[in-house]
Amino acid sequence: MLKRILVCGAGGFIGSHLVRRLKDEGHHVTGIDLKAPEFAPSPADDFILGDLRDPAVVRDLMRQPYDELYQLAADMGGAGYLFTGANDAAVMHNSAQINLNIAEAAHRAGVGRLFYASSACIYPEHNQLDPENPNCVEDSAYPANPDSEYGWEKLFSERLYQSYARNHDLNCRIARYHNIYGPQGTWTGGREKAPAALCRKVAEAPDGGEVEIWGDGLQTRSFLFIDDCVEATIRLTRSDFAGPVNIGSEEMVSINSLARLVIDLSGKPLRIRNVPGPEGVRGRTSDNRLIRARLGWEPTVDLRAGMARTYGWISDQVSQSA
Repeated sequence: MLKRILVCGAGGFIGSHLVRRLKDEGHHVTGIDLKAPEFAPSPADDFILGDLRDPAVVRDLMRQPYDELYQLAADMGGAGYLFTGANDAAVMHNSAQINLNIAEAAHRAGVGRLFYASSACIYPEHNQLDPENPNCVEDSAYPANPDSEYGWEKLFSERLYQSYARNHDLNCRIARYHNIYGPQGTWTGGREKAPAALCRKVAEAPDGGEVEIWGDGLQTRSFLFIDDCVEATIRLTRSDFAGPVNIGSEEMVSINSLARLVIDLSGKPLRIRNVPGPEGVRGRTSDNRLIRARLGWEPTVDLRAGMARTYGWISDQVSQSA
C-alpha cells in the first residue's frame, strides 16, 4: 500500500539510504535536513532544506498527514567530534530541541507511526570497560551512565518519545544503532566514523607508510552495513514491537584488527601506529537476542564484504579529490 512518509535527517548518511529504499518500494517520501545529501541527489518526492530546531519549521512540515515518520536528525559525528568535550553543548541543545519539536508536532498531527533512531552510546560506561566482554543487552541501560553527552541526549529522547506514547498515544518505535557504515557516508572533515576514517587513511597512505590509530587499538566495536540497518529499521517500524531494541552486528572486532582488514583490502604494505586520541568506551558490540526473537532479523552482510564495498567507494573519493 502506498504510504506518505517523512524522513527527518534525509540529507545524512542513513537518511539518504533510507529515502532511496522507501522510494524503491513506491512510497511518497518527503525529506528534510539542513543540507542535501552530499554524494548523490535525493530521490525524495519533496526535499526541504529546513532547520528542525525551529518549531515553526516543524509545525509547517506536519500540516500534511504522514503514515510513517523516521526521525534520524541529530547533531552527531565520530569520536573526534563527540568525545573531545568541545561540542557537548551543541550536541545536547541541538538534538534535544529537534526531538522536542518533532514529538509535539507529530502528536498534534496524528502521525501514524514514528521511528526514533537512538544509539548504542546510551549504554553505561561501566558495562563497557572490558573490550572482550561488553554488555549491551537492552535492559542494561539502567542505572544510566553513558560515557558522552551524545549518549545522555539519546537516552533523554528515548524517554521523551516513550512519554508521548504513554500520554498522547503517539505510536513510536525506538532502535539503538550500533556503528552503521557503508558507501556515501561522511569520510573526511572530523565527523566521520571509524570505518570511514580508516578507509580514508589507508587510501591516502603511500606504499610502505603508516596508518595512525587513536589509542592502543585494542578497543572493540561491531559495525553494521547500511543495507542491513535500513532493512531492520523498516521492519521494526512496521512491526508491533515498540523497542527500544539494538540494531547492529554481533561481529566484534578490535580497531587494530579493523585497520588490518582495510590494509589487506587495499593491497598496500602499510604499518599501524597507535597514537593518543579520543577512543570512547573500551568495548561495545550489539546484543541481537531481542531483535532476533521479536523480528526474526539478522545482518546479512559480513564485515569483510561490507568494508570491501566501503573501501572501494572511499578510495574512489580520495582519488577524485586529489
